[in-house]
Amino acid sequence: MKRNKNNSLFDPVLLRRSLRASFTKLDPRQMIKNPIMFTVEAVTFAMLLLIVRIAVTGDTSQGSLLYNLVIFAVLLLTVLFANFAEAIAEARGRAQADSLRKTREETPAKRIEPDGQSHIVSSSELKQGDLFECVAGDTVAADGEIVEGLASIDESAITGESAPVIREAGGDKSSVTGGTKVLSDRILVKVTARPGESFLDRMIALVEGSSRQKTPNEIALTILLAGFTLVFVIVCATLKPFADYVGANITVAAFISLFVCLIPTTIGGLLSAIGIAGMVGIALILREAMRLQYDGTLDVRRAVGLPGTVYLTIPACRAAPGKVNITVQEQLRELEAFTDSDTPIPTGSPVRVTGLLEGGALLVERSETEASTQDNHY
Repeated sequence: MKRNKNNSLFDPVLLRRSLRASFTKLDPRQMIKNPIMFTVEAVTFAMLLLIVRIAVTGDTSQGSLLYNLVIFAVLLLTVLFANFAEAIAEARGRAQADSLRKTREETPAKRIEPDGQSHIVSSSELKQGDLFECVAGDTVAADGEIVEGLASIDESAITGESAPVIREAGGDKSSVTGGTKVLSDRILVKVTARPGESFLDRMIALVEGSSRQKTPNEIALTILLAGFTLVFVIVCATLKPFADYVGANITVAAFISLFVCLIPTTIGGLLSAIGIAGMVGIALILREAMRLQYDGTLDVRRAVGLPGTVYLTIPACRAAPGKVNITVQEQLRELEAFTDSDTPIPTGSPVRVTGLLEGGALLVERSETEASTQDNHY
């Protein structure tokens, strides 16, 4: 199966972009989308003002400068880590969308007009119900159903599976996806998807939409966490009067540290990243589901070495194709076959598959038992 190195979690380019984005996301207009981390950013800014005050006045009633600097650094790193987690999840989503978009590039299509003539048009001009022709080497221009012909198709760009599959008119193996490549023969395809609604379009929209939309569960969790945060704001605010009453001196840094520890900072910091990663995960699951859908498709390469029986006499020296019945992938199939033998192989003869020819036809020879019988006969 093919792997995409650019989708690696530790890709240097992705990490650098995410690191820069973690600083740009400190903009309060962006942080307000996550109330918990916005609150943490606000108290971090308060700590910064306190540090400036201590540095200017030299007042250590709120703790030493070093102590407050350490608290400020921890708070800043907390906010940056949350932004970094969200940024890297968004970058992963964009990388996945770019990978899918490469298979959706504009491709020429041989559209068949009502008068039977074919014209080369862009894939974006195809409409639902149009017919287009694909031959060996062509890229399927749009999602559709094969209405005529049979072909071997490379779907690795969609499913990640490198083995070609057979698609033919009729039955449950007639659908083709835009962006796949025809390896052999000729097919006539009827477009079934409107522009912008193909399988790839839906997957790309799902991944790209993850940077703008939140799932209902994520919204509900955000509201719940914001409520917890408000409760702990009230709790921390009431500590000051009690501390003054008993004569205890609690520093601002201590209040802020307690507040950040009480509120669900970890969940709030990773909430957006979890939501984005979930949307990307759904897209990957859809891709894998599509690949699994094709696992039952005949892979003629698995026929090599298997025994079979001649159904239609195979002429000698590859003069013309015959047909054999052979069990492949636990299914009995009737496939075209040629032979290099100097004599024809008649119907009912046992044979063994020795190789594959262009177009998916089998190359067979008489089985050893049949060959011995023929030698004794002669």
